[in-house]
Amino acid sequence: MDTVSTETAIQNIQRLTDNIETVIKGKRNQVKFVLTALLAKGHILMEDNPGTGKTVMAKTLAYSISGPGETDAVNFKRIQFTPDLLPMDLIGSHIFDDIKKEFIFKKGPLFCNVLLADEINRASPKVQSALLECMAENQITMGEITYKLSDLFFTIATQNPVEMEGTYPLPAAQLDRFFIKIVFGYVDEETELSIYKDYLGINNNLNNIQRVLGIEEILHLQQECETVFVHEEIIKSVRNIVWATRKNTDIVLAASTRSGIIFLKCLKAYALVNGRTYVTEDDVKDLAYPVLHHRLIYRNKESKANTLNNITLAEMDRLSKLKLY
Repeated sequence: MDTVSTETAIQNIQRLTDNIETVIKGKRNQVKFVLTALLAKGHILMEDNPGTGKTVMAKTLAYSISGPGETDAVNFKRIQFTPDLLPMDLIGSHIFDDIKKEFIFKKGPLFCNVLLADEINRASPKVQSALLECMAENQITMGEITYKLSDLFFTIATQNPVEMEGTYPLPAAQLDRFFIKIVFGYVDEETELSIYKDYLGINNNLNNIQRVLGIEEILHLQQECETVFVHEEIIKSVRNIVWATRKNTDIVLAASTRSGIIFLKCLKAYALVNGRTYVTEDDVKDLAYPVLHHRLIYRNKESKANTLNNITLAEMDRLSKLKLY
């Protein structure tokens, strides 16, 4: 591992975090999860009621990254998902060119670097499925032609609680494309008071936010995450947790092998986001729920609440006895 390169990576992550926190107040953990998903080359799903700052979080991250030129903004697109949305509204469509006398493909908003899929569960599953290929394979196929997306393609999706009127539950295949799912949550009382006192200043910060990192620097951070050290016993823990979900009678749909690989990728990215070049036992505890919970289908609501936590705690007890570091 290149020490200088790693130190630069950690400094760049801190610069990006500090820049985001000029707008997003009191959400340090949520910011870390968003950056973890980004650096793990994945995508993130944020759930909560309207007005908690999910959309602003996505905008702030996008506005903090510059495009190919120093003065260019990263290609950021926002799609407001509604019940009448069609797949072609996301992917694009063929239109007839009167000059060339032929149909040409007009690209949709999915051809971008950072995508905000706002209130994704207000659209039908048919529309949600339009995201599957681009999120999993970084490409879009129209007819016989496959279009490659940018090396940096990051989806931040927001959704309202599934109990809210006018929402469609996301299919399991779609949920599996998100590396992490978090509940964004309200800020604490003191932070909320400070937001009320300075909401004009915070809004001004968003409108004038600095672009602290470029696309190439983000791609370098993603590569740097692969060099983070993971102890063999922690790899075993990931395997043990995944297998425990398959043996537990309270879980109907268990974690897949891909879930375990994603877990490891997120552990590496999370360690680097926290300024470390190695994964700790606490990282496993912090990430097990946000990485795995949304991929599982439980037998009932009672088992949904505690089953994965109990599995993780049992594995944490095993790790604590080994004293890895």
